[in-house]
Amino acid sequence: MRLEQNATLSVAPMMDWTDRHCRYLHRQLSRHALLYTEMVTAPALVRGGALHLLDYDPAEHPVALQLGGSDPAELAAAARLGAAAGYDEINLNCGCPSDRVQSGTFGAVLMRNAGLVADCVAAMRAAVGVPVTVKCRIGVDEQDPEHVLPEFLARIVAAGCERVTIHARKAWLQGLSPKENRDIPPLDYDLVMRMKGLFPNLHISINGGVATLDEAARLLDSGLDGVMIGRAAYHQPADILSAADTRIFGKSDPERSAEDAVLAMLPYIEAHLSAGGRLHQVTRHMLGLFAGRPGARAWRRMLSEGAVVDGAGPELVQAALAQVTALAPDRKAV
Repeated sequence: MRLEQNATLSVAPMMDWTDRHCRYLHRQLSRHALLYTEMVTAPALVRGGALHLLDYDPAEHPVALQLGGSDPAELAAAARLGAAAGYDEINLNCGCPSDRVQSGTFGAVLMRNAGLVADCVAAMRAAVGVPVTVKCRIGVDEQDPEHVLPEFLARIVAAGCERVTIHARKAWLQGLSPKENRDIPPLDYDLVMRMKGLFPNLHISINGGVATLDEAARLLDSGLDGVMIGRAAYHQPADILSAADTRIFGKSDPERSAEDAVLAMLPYIEAHLSAGGRLHQVTRHMLGLFAGRPGARAWRRMLSEGAVVDGAGPELVQAALAQVTALAPDRKAV
């Protein structure tokens, strides 16, 4: 499958959430959805030498590296490091509104400087052979998205960007927290739809507020090329990803249940612990696997309380799973 097809459904890059353990879990549920790293800053890689931030498991493919930065040369160098590490795509963050990101002159503040973003895209494109993409907002602060967004897209397309993900909300750089910026500014799906009409050859994915696979399917049916799901994919990963390969990608592979994912995670957990890791570093991403099902509360409680205890291992995960399966006799036995 070509990467742009994988991008039909993707899981959003989310700081402190979509680390490599989270991505490995998501890959157990969907073979085809495109996964993204949490944002890695170009200075951390190029100046700080923090190459451990590029660690991932080969099973995560297809997986994209999201970079934060605003210096074209530094972003090009970081993109080269990402491509050398084997990432399938390099994505530039033009949407994060946090104060820390603004102080580095990147993230959503870049919506104010389309020319600089175009220079960054061009430099990254010249540096690597993998696709270079952009994730952006519809605008920031007092900007009029109807005017700003078309100009922004035209500039990055001219620089060689062939795929963009648009978070269909403004970002308010002052006065709203990053959390509030994910909820308070109103969604404008219609504007994103109009951008597809203006840029028919640009692969456009929409992000923001999509909570179910049904909603994703409706947006794809409306003519958009892709849907990126964030919080729902994290908090209810099985609800979003288990049926994605059949419903979104049209594959005949059997769906992977939450139980299947837990069993697939056990060898991974063993390897992580053997390498000196802690159980909670993995299981914190698994708490929502059984959301809405009988036994979900017991599953969450056992993992939340037990995984932080010294010496906790896979047997805790198996015991928590037994709490769920005991209450669901109609489900596949595990």
